[in-house]
Amino acid sequence: MGDRSFGLDPVMLTQYAIDIKAVADLGVQVAVVIGGGNIYRGMNEAETGIERAQGDYMGMLATVINGMALQASLEKVGVKTRLQSAIKMEQVAEPYIRRRAIRHLEKGRVVIFGAGTGNPYFTTDTAGSLRAIEINADVILKGTRVDGIYTADPEKNPDATRYETISFSEVIAKELKVMDMTAFTLCQENNLPIIVFDMNKTGNLSDVVTGKNVGTLVR
Repeated sequence: MGDRSFGLDPVMLTQYAIDIKAVADLGVQVAVVIGGGNIYRGMNEAETGIERAQGDYMGMLATVINGMALQASLEKVGVKTRLQSAIKMEQVAEPYIRRRAIRHLEKGRVVIFGAGTGNPYFTTDTAGSLRAIEINADVILKGTRVDGIYTADPEKNPDATRYETISFSEVIAKELKVMDMTAFTLCQENNLPIIVFDMNKTGNLSDVVTGKNVGTLVR
């Protein structure tokens, strides 16, 4: 949503599309899991009257809207894409099929995974970890607003320092917030490294993929 308080910012969509294209042009296979907080964020059931499961499904549909927007932006810059949804909606997206997703990647298409895992009570982080494991990804690149994992919240504590590398067990022991525990444990159990980096700085994605010292590596 960029600088907006809600919705889609075409400037951010274009930036993401250009960054993803730069990586895809290197011959790297790219799959994207996208959140939906800019459109709908799960709220307290007591305040909204919407039960948790219903709210989670609403959030999943929001990720499909974002996936469609990113797909349009990628195709505008010449990147071939496929959008797959964990909730069937054939008019706008393919159903998620693991083997088909892998085949798309082998053909050089960027695959966007929408609708989370298709189940309530699981976050987009968990969807990202699950899909990464299913397609045999080498690494999860978790784009955030900060440039890595810090000893404390850098937005609140100016003395916080960034880790270049940290182990899964250290993250747990120090109670650092990387992603939700279900997602994090999935990565740990399947030896899937995570790189946390600032997704809003142009060129950062290429720097991460080409091995420059950007973000924090969890392994």
